Amino acid sequence: MMVRKIGRGVAAFCAIAAFASSMTVHAEEAAFIRAGRLIDVEKETVLTDQLIEVRDGRIVSVKPFAPMQDVAIIDWSHYTVLPGLADMHTHLVGDIQGGIIDPLLYTGAEDVLAGAGNAKKTLCAGFTTVRDVGSWRAFTDVALRDAINRGDVEGPRMAVAGGYFTIPGGGGAITGLAYDAKAPEDMTRGVVRGPEDARQKAREFLQHRVDLLKMIATGAVLTVGTDPGLPELSEEEMRAIVGEAKKYGKKVTAHAHGAEGAKMAVRAGVDSIEHGSLLDDEALRMMKSRGVFLVADIYNGDYINEVGTAEDWPEETMQKNRDTTDTQREVFRKAVRMGVKIAYGTDSGVYPHGDNAKQMPYMVRYGMRPMRAIQSATLHSAALLGWEKDTGALSAGRYADMIAVEGDPLEDISILSHVKGVIKGGREVHCK
Repeated sequence: MMVRKIGRGVAAFCAIAAFASSMTVHAEEAAFIRAGRLIDVEKETVLTDQLIEVRDGRIVSVKPFAPMQDVAIIDWSHYTVLPGLADMHTHLVGDIQGGIIDPLLYTGAEDVLAGAGNAKKTLCAGFTTVRDVGSWRAFTDVALRDAINRGDVEGPRMAVAGGYFTIPGGGGAITGLAYDAKAPEDMTRGVVRGPEDARQKAREFLQHRVDLLKMIATGAVLTVGTDPGLPELSEEEMRAIVGEAKKYGKKVTAHAHGAEGAKMAVRAGVDSIEHGSLLDDEALRMMKSRGVFLVADIYNGDYINEVGTAEDWPEETMQKNRDTTDTQREVFRKAVRMGVKIAYGTDSGVYPHGDNAKQMPYMVRYGMRPMRAIQSATLHSAALLGWEKDTGALSAGRYADMIAVEGDPLEDISILSHVKGVIKGGREVHCK
C-alpha cells in the first residue's frame, strides 16, 4: 500500500529520539561477536563458530571461537552472519514516489526529517551502506548524510549525489505542471543547458561536498512526458560533468534505460549505469570492456504494477513500466552471463523503505548464484563506491558492519528480508 506523507515529521522525530536513548551502547562495549556460521564473501566460503573481535568500530580479527573469561560477547551463535548489505540506488530523503505535485507539498526540512525515519528503516533492514542517488531538493541528502556521520541520526553510511543533472523537462525534472507554474530553485539546480552550464553546475555540486554525481541520460518511467528509450543529455554535456568529477576524484553514475543514452554515458566515462532496461548487446559489451557497473532495479516493476494499478497511477507511467520491466530483467540475465560487473541497487523510495532485500530472490531468479547476489550487495558495491578498504567484507581492518539471519541465505536467499540483528561500526543497532 502506498505510504503517504501525513505525520511523517512526527514519526521521524520519534525515530531520532529513540536513537538518542540508545546511545548508552558504545562501540567499545561490543568488542566480540560470536557467529554460528559466517559467510566469507571474499573466499566464497562459509565458516562455522567464529569469533569476531572489534576495536574502535573496526574488525581486528576473525578466528575460531574459544571460550573467554569475563568478556562480554554478542551471542549470534544460532545465526548466519554476513557483512552489512549495501544498496547502490536509494532515495532516502522525502517520501516514496507519489503524485506529480508531491515534491512541492513539503519543505526541505520536512523532507530531511522524513529521511531520518527512512534511514533507520533501511539500517534495520540490514543495509549498513547506501549510495543515495539524488533528492528532489538539492543537497538535502548531504544534510542527512552529515547528521548520520555526526551521530545525530541513526542510519547507514551514505554516499550522496546532491541531486541530478538533467535537461529542461527531462527525466530528472519536475514535469506535468501548468505552463505558467515554476518549480522552486532548489529543485532546478541540476537543470543544464549546454556543456559549459553543465561544467559549472557540476563544479557547484562538488563544492557542496557531494560524494558522486548523477546524470539523467535518458527519459524516465516515473517522470511524465519523458521517454525512457530516448537520450536526453548530450554526450558533450556528459563529458563536461564527468570531467569535473574526475578533477575532484569523484565518481559519476548515469540513469539510462535506453541503449543509445547508456552508450553515450559509457563513452563519457561514467562508473555505473542505473536501470539499463533497454540495453543492447553493444552497450553491455562496452560496459564490460570498460569496467562499468550495472545497477538494475529488477524488483520494483512488480511493485509499481501492483500499487500503481490499485491507486490509479497515470496510464503513461503504467505503460512505460510494462514496456521496461520484462526487458530489464532479460538485460540483467544477459549481463550476468556476459560477466558485466553488477552492484546491488533497488531504487528505494519507489517502494517503501526497509524492503530493500526483496530484490535478492529476483537476482537469483534471473541468473545469479546466491553467493554472487550477496557479493553484489557487499564486495561489488564497496568496489563501486571505492570503499573496498572499509566495507564489503568481514575481515581485519574493515568497519564492523554485519547482520544476522536465521537459516542459510545461500539455500534460501529470501531470508535476507528477515534480519535478526544489525551491527554498524561495532555497535548493536536497536530496531524494536
